[in-house]
Amino acid sequence: MTDALSDRILAENAAVFEAMTSHRFVQDIAADRLPREVFDRYLQIEGGFVETAISIFALAVAKAPDMAARRKLIAVLDALANEQIAYFERVFAARGIVRDEALLAHPDVAAFGGGMLEIAETGSYPEILAAMFAAEWMYLTWNDAVAAHMPADPDLAHWIGMHVSDGFRDGAHWLKDSLDALGAELPEEAKARCSAIFGRAQQLEIDFHSAAYP
Repeated sequence: MTDALSDRILAENAAVFEAMTSHRFVQDIAADRLPREVFDRYLQIEGGFVETAISIFALAVAKAPDMAARRKLIAVLDALANEQIAYFERVFAARGIVRDEALLAHPDVAAFGGGMLEIAETGSYPEILAAMFAAEWMYLTWNDAVAAHMPADPDLAHWIGMHVSDGFRDGAHWLKDSLDALGAELPEEAKARCSAIFGRAQQLEIDFHSAAYP
């Protein structure tokens, strides 16, 4: 029996996935010692990426094979635009965060957004799903690990809560299940590309999260 594509992807990229889900950023949150400055920097760069993610999922809508997939992706777009962006707008104002152009232009920050967008622009629909599965499965995994002991910072606790919510969890599992359904029909070369894209996205995530530290 052939392994599910998502399981193959996770197995082939276990080392880089572990490196991201045990990143210093994650460990600092788990120990409730993440410096305020680091979280403020992270909020800026992650807020910028959520805007890019809207473009990525819009491209996925355009390349989706059927209306059921389009409806699901449009729901994701709605959550990004009307829940996550609203969170950033509120928390930036509450924390007095001023846009830092040098931070947003940091090579690892730019490489992450640019690299993920390039995958969406030039890749196939399964490749886009593989890239976003890399991001969302990673977030679900480490947020699940730290959610039992929420940090004292209410904004950080809210951010974690958003990534263990039923809606986010359902979206991550939908990406996994969709990859498995597509994988049953994909040729070997296409499956290998999806796995490579997952690994590339994880490494981009590692560098991106490191950039939150000054």
